[in-house]
Amino acid sequence: MTQFPLKDKVALVTGAGRGIGEMIALALAVEGADIFVNDIDRISAETVAKKINSTGRKTLVHTADIADRNEVGNMFSQAIKIFGKIDILVNNAGITRDNLILNMTEEEWDMVMDINLKGVFNCTQQAAVIMKEQKSGKIVNLTSVSAQMGNVGQVNYTASKAGVIGMTKTLAKELARYNINVNAVAPGFILTPMTKNIPDTVKQIILQSIPLGRPGKPEDVAKVVKFLSTDDSAYVTGQVISCNGGMYL
Repeated sequence: MTQFPLKDKVALVTGAGRGIGEMIALALAVEGADIFVNDIDRISAETVAKKINSTGRKTLVHTADIADRNEVGNMFSQAIKIFGKIDILVNNAGITRDNLILNMTEEEWDMVMDINLKGVFNCTQQAAVIMKEQKSGKIVNLTSVSAQMGNVGQVNYTASKAGVIGMTKTLAKELARYNINVNAVAPGFILTPMTKNIPDTVKQIILQSIPLGRPGKPEDVAKVVKFLSTDDSAYVTGQVISCNGGMYL
């Protein structure tokens, strides 16, 4: 394996302004990839871009709302205009709007589906067209342990992330003929801005269900995504790789 396995590669990472997305973007940059940083929070995205620039890699920031097909189309057009190609797409962006089914509003359902599921469709469709012409590509989708085991109060989130698993397996079959690998990573309880507001009592209950006895770090997930983005995973497609400390086996 070369010193920089992603040298001359271009990666587009959605939701890269913080948490897992930020660590993924940085991990791919360290391995040699130029990074297209997508996040609706421009300030956060630009902060991450500066960190990537410090590794010597090129970056471009775009604040496209991935639920909006026109904005996504413009984002990919700009990526091609600047970088000329896209080798890796990481569909990381996601939101939660937790509530019990008896209380969940239509807005809470739709918002989560628009970002977590439709957003993956929008970005993947654009990337697939580009990668088909290149006859190569890596697509990595972020799903969740919640999609595998269910989670009270997250019927919208778990449904969206379960949909991502189904998409991953179908797309792996559709795109394999073009030498495009499609895989998913299912994080467990990871310390991120999204999970920091969970009450301590709930966190303790969650930790008791994790055999490794600790929460995961964004870096843990980023390492799995990095593997799925390199040629080391050339014969891996349609898989869901769990990164959950044994929380779900």
